[in-house]
Amino acid sequence: MTATTREFDTVDISDMGFWARPPEERERVFAQLRNERPVSWQRPVPSPLMGEVNEDETGYWAVVRNEDIVTVSQRADVFSSATGGVTFEDMPPEALEMASSILTMDAPQHGKVRRLISSTFTPKRIALIGDQIANQARQIVNSIAPLGEVEFVSSVSARLPMWTISEMIGIPEESREEVTAAANLMISWDDEQVTGGLDAATAMLNGIATLHGACQDVIDARRAEPADDLLTALVQAEVDGAKLTDDEIRSFFVLLCVAGNDTTKQTTTHTLRALTEYPEQRRYLMDDLENRIGPAVDEFVRWATPVMTFRRTALARFELGGEIIEPGDKVVMFYSSGNRDHAVFEHPELFDLSRDNRNHVAFGGRGPHYCLGNHLAKTQLKVLFSELLTRLPDIRAEGEPEYLTSTFINGIKKQRCVFTPQG
Repeated sequence: MTATTREFDTVDISDMGFWARPPEERERVFAQLRNERPVSWQRPVPSPLMGEVNEDETGYWAVVRNEDIVTVSQRADVFSSATGGVTFEDMPPEALEMASSILTMDAPQHGKVRRLISSTFTPKRIALIGDQIANQARQIVNSIAPLGEVEFVSSVSARLPMWTISEMIGIPEESREEVTAAANLMISWDDEQVTGGLDAATAMLNGIATLHGACQDVIDARRAEPADDLLTALVQAEVDGAKLTDDEIRSFFVLLCVAGNDTTKQTTTHTLRALTEYPEQRRYLMDDLENRIGPAVDEFVRWATPVMTFRRTALARFELGGEIIEPGDKVVMFYSSGNRDHAVFEHPELFDLSRDNRNHVAFGGRGPHYCLGNHLAKTQLKVLFSELLTRLPDIRAEGEPEYLTSTFINGIKKQRCVFTPQG
């Protein structure tokens, strides 16, 4: 059966109305698909970045089962990241080139660039970044401790990741507010509160241009005068005679600002809500915080699944979940569904800090594109919640959150929190 004669599934997950629903409502739909049609053919999704659906678009395969997501992630020889992009919705080609870095590369280029970037994360640098994160988390909690009530996203969740990225890269303090605003445009291009009325494509490209300019300024400065930061290490990195180009460094910086920002930011807010809704899990964690916080972080990430979707394009014929995928077919992995799969997790609908989370797919499955910065995100979450729960033991989410409508980020824009003020 060719793409032009396939019938679209009766359960439609391409409609933006579906993505405007709360996560628990979307999960009921994913559960139906996991049980009945784990690989389903869906109608094309419109992209605000590209205008209406292209007439040549035929649809995509929705992959919602954990096992199948892992298969697609691991079979990079069959499912390409370099062909057509990796986001659920289409992006302008210039945005893909300037913002995606190793996300949109296949072997051998992916391995070469990833090795160069990985070489800069030496044990000494990781220890330095860990010290920076601890200091930043302490200052953030100190700033809210006397208040008793704050908007949690702007006061806590959003502050740590971009502060960490800016400091580890070497972005000067006077540029950090502009860099943070540009990074927010990268994932909120369809939110008018963030874009200020700009169309989606213009908002995203403006954000990319700002991040590229800020990064190039630091590249030029570090070539003239090296410093003890990650940007200097990236400029100087060399593996088997190969070095990173300025384009590759700038593109990685944009990726770091997006992936490194929202993974931590959104997981932090979803976790505060979970610790509020599951007080017994908070007690379990606090009974042995030092030894339990590390393993608990993987449940934080599984529960939040901050990045909900990524796409691949088939290079060869492949059978998956009882369906035949043809070369050129788009394949979208729904991580939020894979992390609620009853075949892998016992009672996945429950927040359980004692569960074994080795099979979660929140960092992009377990293939060659497994998140390079997962250790950074885990460190931030571990340190921030250790600080929050120790200093403000009764901190809790209050009221309903304001969700971000997105097919990509499981986002919360606003969440009020309350606690007993501390001097």
